[in-house]
Amino acid sequence: MCRPLERIWAPWRIGYVTGDRPDGCPFCRKMQSDDDEENLILHRGQHCGVLLNTYPYNSGHLMVVPAAHVGEIGDLAPEAHAELWDLTQLAIRTLQRTLCPQGLNVGMNLGQAAGAGISDHLHMHIVPRWNGDTNYMTSVAETRVVPQSLQDSYAQLLPVIRELATDLDGR
Repeated sequence: MCRPLERIWAPWRIGYVTGDRPDGCPFCRKMQSDDDEENLILHRGQHCGVLLNTYPYNSGHLMVVPAAHVGEIGDLAPEAHAELWDLTQLAIRTLQRTLCPQGLNVGMNLGQAAGAGISDHLHMHIVPRWNGDTNYMTSVAETRVVPQSLQDSYAQLLPVIRELATDLDGR
């Protein structure tokens, strides 16, 4: 029996595909904005924020982004460095509680040669992984299928990160 063609709907990626993106640093723009929902910011600390990646590798792909425009990890203020790691842990705990991944990729791409799409504003990636999440689409068609919309991910993660952040603040 033939199956109908499935459509992969990812309208938020059009700016990435066409290169039609606003000038300037997208992380600075997001961190300076007051609209957390529009910018997919789940949590703000004093020096860093946790946000959904606009061009995710998988559903729930989070990033911890310093508010300061810093490209080198050695240039990050000590307080921001400590908070970056605290918020990375918060992001991991949030993903574990909500999406129940079987594994996680956590790390930074420092410099364009290392794969950084935005090399002048460092950021930590936290990518939930499941057995079998890489399939023929990735292997053959060089395409990722992200099954959850950014807005649905935001709505699912927000209450949990708020609860866990309260625990983090009260330690």
